[in-house]
Amino acid sequence: MIAVENLTKYYDGFCAVDGIGFTMAGGEILGLLGPNGAGKTTTLRMLTGYLRPTSGTIRVKDLDMEADPVAIKRLMGYLPESAPLYPGMLVYDYLSYVANLRGLRGAAREGRIRELVALCSLWDIMAKPIGDLSKGLKQRVGLAHAMMSDPEILILDEPTSGLDPNQIVEIRDIIRRIGREKTIILSTHILSEAEATCDRIVIINKGRIVADDRTENLKRTAGQEHHIHLRLCHAAPDAVRERLAALEGVLRVEIAAPEGDGSLPLKLVCRGDRDRREDIYREIRATDWILTELYQRSRDLETVFRELTKES
Repeated sequence: MIAVENLTKYYDGFCAVDGIGFTMAGGEILGLLGPNGAGKTTTLRMLTGYLRPTSGTIRVKDLDMEADPVAIKRLMGYLPESAPLYPGMLVYDYLSYVANLRGLRGAAREGRIRELVALCSLWDIMAKPIGDLSKGLKQRVGLAHAMMSDPEILILDEPTSGLDPNQIVEIRDIIRRIGREKTIILSTHILSEAEATCDRIVIINKGRIVADDRTENLKRTAGQEHHIHLRLCHAAPDAVRERLAALEGVLRVEIAAPEGDGSLPLKLVCRGDRDRREDIYREIRATDWILTELYQRSRDLETVFRELTKES
């Protein structure tokens, strides 16, 4: 559906995007992550044809952005971080205006507006001025705007930025429903939202791609450490540290203060991808310690993000 190759953008000598490349299949939801200033918004603006790259190519289906920008734009819907709405217009009037711009007339226009109002849950605000709406409701109206022409590709720049937790869930659910039929690229600073919503993650740092993989693969393969948590009874801290630190693959043993019931919580920091829990269990069985808890904490996207974007 989308193929990007060696995409680069300079602003007066500053390289905002530095030779990135990726491909996308149809029906995929891709999350574009990165710290502030990493080049996410610049990338999205080039993908939509709003900015012209300094170099590189963007192809959408069988079309080239340089040769066929208008044809590509017809395939896309774009929601920037601040939705371009007219605050003095009623929601219905605004959606009718957008439908007219998209060439929809008569029954086709009214039918499409009804579909989007249902999808974005806008029934109760159709007669309200846009300027009176909360940011979450404005984002829904902006999403309806971006979807008006029923585009094959939807590009969303920080769609949940500044929303409260309930509004974030609502927008996330809408994106998931849209993602059953559309190809979606979204940028976000909310890592848990990307993890919950996206099929695949691309992380950009200083204008370059530092990771590109499915979400679960990224958590499993990035970095070299994972953590195993235990809780023991009738175990002396010094003996626990000495015995478990000697196991292959264990980098260090971190022991917390004993709990009120006398149990000893601890964490083993291990290297590599191999699951060490069986080795740990066998070692504890050889003692008179009582194991009451043992689990390996899954690496979350926030941990991976920090590892890949931290300053060297």
